[in-house]
Amino acid sequence: MHRQRTSRREFLALAVGSVGGTLTSASLRSKDDSFGLKYIVASSMYGRMKLSEILPEVRKAGAEYIDIWPEGHANQREQIQELGHRQFAAMLKQHRVKLGILTRYDLGPFELKGEMLAAEKLGGSMVICGSRGPGNLKGDSLKAAVKNFAEKMKPQISSAEEIGITIGIENHSNSLIQSPDSMRWFAESTDSRRIGIAMAPYHMPQEPALIARLIADLDKHLVHFYAWQYGAGCHKKLPKEQELLQLPGRGGLDFAPIVSALKQISYGGWTEVFMHPVPRGIPILPTATEVTAEINRARSYLEDCLAKVSINTDGPAANRLTAGSDTWQASKACEESPKFLLHCNTGVLRA
Repeated sequence: MHRQRTSRREFLALAVGSVGGTLTSASLRSKDDSFGLKYIVASSMYGRMKLSEILPEVRKAGAEYIDIWPEGHANQREQIQELGHRQFAAMLKQHRVKLGILTRYDLGPFELKGEMLAAEKLGGSMVICGSRGPGNLKGDSLKAAVKNFAEKMKPQISSAEEIGITIGIENHSNSLIQSPDSMRWFAESTDSRRIGIAMAPYHMPQEPALIARLIADLDKHLVHFYAWQYGAGCHKKLPKEQELLQLPGRGGLDFAPIVSALKQISYGGWTEVFMHPVPRGIPILPTATEVTAEINRARSYLEDCLAKVSINTDGPAANRLTAGSDTWQASKACEESPKFLLHCNTGVLRA
């Protein structure tokens, strides 16, 4: 394996280069231009394709940032190690792309400092992982375990604050931080802006009102959003048309209330169009061009949702999710239903 030492100053000089500003296309903005979704591309959507094939697609997919995934789901993290940081920086500059996230579920939540340092050196700003188990706790036992987890995370949070990196904890199935209550309790247990929830609707009941309410509750503790629904699941080999139901606009989940909630909290993090193929490690479609087209189809749907929200909103959307409102009551009823408990306390939803 080839490793080449490069100072952060040298790397940034290469990586920043001629990278343009943030996206300002009218197609990516709401009508009043006051809120827009900022997209990031997951390298895992392209399977184990070479970075030289993926990086040219990032801008075509309406983004300027990339989320790098390791083996198990992809291998671009390992490719960076093979290339060396200096060569990776040159490739980013060539394609006018920036590193945004290093996703490292394999490391778990307590061994992130080395990857945070790597992300900072590579110009990134976030590392994402899961909380791990136990995933079968409820009520007071769950609340106490979440508080204990937040306490155990303090060394990682301290490192994140020192390095200048944000830690995203995904609500992965069969994990401690999974249910809406566990996410709320975790947010309440941490006051640092360097850690928060990376929300994946796939791992939640497919109820727009519930998801929207949780977004409003998390507010600034929401640091990343996966535009990803359950569809037909992602663990059995299915016909491709069924597998793609995980993507926004293809499955049955209405993202308009969800996008509305993101707008009402002035969400400034990334939105990542996402799904898992079966088996893991393959691209979601055979070619890079097809993958990018599918990301853009999902992105177009999300932008349509945002446009509808902008047209139909008469006042602050947050008022619609306050306690006592119809939307709040509907989401609360869903959250307390047996169907919700089945989703959150069994292995039905896994990825």
